[in-house]
Amino acid sequence: MRIIPFLISLLITTALIFVLNIQLPVGTSKTPRLGSFLSPQHGCWQNAEPLNASFNASLQFKNLTGKTSVYFDERLVPHVYAENENDAYFIQGYLHAKFRLWQMEFQTHAAGGRLSEIMGTTSGGTDFLLIDRFFRRLGMVYAAENSLQAMEANPITKNEVDSYTAGINAYISALPENHIPLEYKLLDYKPELWTNMKTALFAQYMSWDLSGAENDFEMTNARKIFSSYDLEKLYPVIGDTVDPIIPRGTVFAPPGVALKQPVKSDSVYYNQYDSIQPVFDIKPDPSNGSNNWAVAGSKTKSGRPILCNDPHLGLNLPAIWYEMQISTPNYNAYGATFPGAPSVIIGFNDSAAWGFTNSQRDVKDYYDIRFNDTTMQEYWFDSAWRKTEFRKEIIKVKGKPDVVENIAMTMFGPVMYDHTFPNKFKDDKYYAVRWKAHDASNILLTFNKLDRAKNYADYSDAIVNLSCPGQNMLFATKSGDIGVTQQGEFPAKWRRQGDFIMPGVDSSYMWQGFIPITENPSSKNPVRGFVSSANQIPVDETYPYYLNGGFIPYRGWIINRKLNAMTGITVQDMQQIQTDNYNVFAEMGRPVLLKHIDQSKLDEEQRNYITQLSNWNLRNDTSETGATIFKVWWDSLEVAVYSDEFNQTKLPLRWPDESTLLESLLKDSAYKFADDIRTQQHETVAVAIQTSFVKAYNSLRSVKGNQALAWANYKATGVRHLLKIPSLSRLQLPVGGGEHIINATKQYHGPSWRMIVHLTDDVEAYAVYPGGQSGNPGSPFYDTFINTWAQGKYYKILFLPATESLAGKNEKIKWTMTFTKG
Repeated sequence: MRIIPFLISLLITTALIFVLNIQLPVGTSKTPRLGSFLSPQHGCWQNAEPLNASFNASLQFKNLTGKTSVYFDERLVPHVYAENENDAYFIQGYLHAKFRLWQMEFQTHAAGGRLSEIMGTTSGGTDFLLIDRFFRRLGMVYAAENSLQAMEANPITKNEVDSYTAGINAYISALPENHIPLEYKLLDYKPELWTNMKTALFAQYMSWDLSGAENDFEMTNARKIFSSYDLEKLYPVIGDTVDPIIPRGTVFAPPGVALKQPVKSDSVYYNQYDSIQPVFDIKPDPSNGSNNWAVAGSKTKSGRPILCNDPHLGLNLPAIWYEMQISTPNYNAYGATFPGAPSVIIGFNDSAAWGFTNSQRDVKDYYDIRFNDTTMQEYWFDSAWRKTEFRKEIIKVKGKPDVVENIAMTMFGPVMYDHTFPNKFKDDKYYAVRWKAHDASNILLTFNKLDRAKNYADYSDAIVNLSCPGQNMLFATKSGDIGVTQQGEFPAKWRRQGDFIMPGVDSSYMWQGFIPITENPSSKNPVRGFVSSANQIPVDETYPYYLNGGFIPYRGWIINRKLNAMTGITVQDMQQIQTDNYNVFAEMGRPVLLKHIDQSKLDEEQRNYITQLSNWNLRNDTSETGATIFKVWWDSLEVAVYSDEFNQTKLPLRWPDESTLLESLLKDSAYKFADDIRTQQHETVAVAIQTSFVKAYNSLRSVKGNQALAWANYKATGVRHLLKIPSLSRLQLPVGGGEHIINATKQYHGPSWRMIVHLTDDVEAYAVYPGGQSGNPGSPFYDTFINTWAQGKYYKILFLPATESLAGKNEKIKWTMTFTKG
């Protein structure tokens, strides 16, 4: 009789072994293989890091040529001292992998169109295969291949990226299974060796993420609905609230590129009434921007320049940045680095400091291609049929057959949209994309040279290597120079070129050249005593080239207003500005709302909201309810003014910028778009404001109590894990700020790195970012900086001297790693 219990036990054991070694479906996702994930020896438990963990180590690698010491301070920031420069990049790669391996690989899988390889076709409601197909067709891999050729053709960056890759792989090759990062175990896959191509992919992903505004399809649809007059009103080239990066009145040289606008552009381009609906499109967050400014010694208490920078990107865990110092015989640099790329990206050295903001320039255009048939073997160009080339890209899909993309390549670039992606266009047309990032470039050389820059000439020599993404590159030196240049290789365009989809049947609408680098907007040591940028338009209307893009005026406007009024500036003054929550957009917009609201038509509770808004101090601090009321009301007003025109079609359209509505209402109380075209009567601005308030009130009323209406609770800022797993995220943080505010913190987006550098003899620097040095959720260093960041506070940077013998003796050094050849 014992055989029956034995058989039952065997059956249960077999079933458990089977169940624990497969991924079980849970909703639209799957569990990890629970047997492996929960294994005491190799599973998730092994990722828990003790509070007293030691990071001391003595390591040997055959790739090294000399000795390198890494001193970790109390915040786990490494200070790398290398006898050989290539060794420094090897160690940087090793440290990036040790603390951020999964993040690095996941981001390059996204860039390379490989997410479905690890995530499957869909998971959690996200279509990863469609995302992969999008990035392959955009030409992300094609762009990375071209850039990699440029990187490896230059001996400086070739050695740099080779060493960096070798360091990453040294870590991966020695990584025991139990120490594989948690996310690999969750998703049930293993790390693969790094390649230089992955670094190139990461660089191209940043080019996409910071590529600026691109609304060709939406604007083409708007052209069908609106007259030329209305288009100019809805999408003005330069708005009224303009305080450009290069001050008004600057005299610009005559254009070095002679532009020839196509003869028939008025009828072929402006007055073509096709409508287009791309079925699938991914866009970078339009809030991707930043603030930076530098004040000259003439405006500071110390008589020395101060440089500030806070790039606005996704608030993610693991954090976008990894903080470190790199010291070699040739340079001593400190700052924010990208896990996935060598060098210090934003930072300072013994002589100078530098920072970036996004240029917001559009360097991606779409062209209507005429193929001879659906095989796309030939396309019509300059009165002849040209043979099409094809790229074959294979997308591996977890648990399913490979997906093959045969991408047609034209004179303009890859055919992004055709009858196979994602399904047939209603108009049977084909659209190729011309993107500046497709051209070979060597962005690594920019950062390599900035890390060594000692003076303005070095800065100028460094930045010419950056072609895409365009950036406002700020610089300041101990010797007293300050400057800003909007750097990139920008297409020289005639007015409105690239706003709409362009004909691709000949060369008439192709880019006619690039703006000479010497004609890029630039300012050095201006009389006003400061330079600044905050994603506003770089120049006024006298600049000789068309600047199509999406420019944001208000942060730049308030930063300049503050800096103009200040003298005797200190680091503490700069910290207060960088974390300032004053809402200058509301300063301009609230009077418009209060002027036109008729309170006699409101009940007592509604008037209470008006009173709160009237008494609001115009600061988006955490507890302010006025900030919430203003935001909800203004959003409701936009809908009241524009929804009748913009919702009359199901086609995607670009809505006007908030600045367009505000500026229009400030100067025109009879703004034509306030009228609701769906009704017979004529609605005024006052009617739109009254109607929008009632709808806003109903929305606000659903948020119970002043505590819920407090700005921080309503905005609900969080730093979210890349897989959007709540338990691995930090949500509902008490943070103020918001859109159009210097402290540009939104729900999952905001200042990703705050840095202030005072260029005294011994550099005084402060910084913080919303994350921690470790990418391991089981580490006490995973999110250690978030509370400090949320409170608007800073860490004083431990910038150790270039002399290693002094560096290793600092009292804040807690652990030491040594790397030698072996």
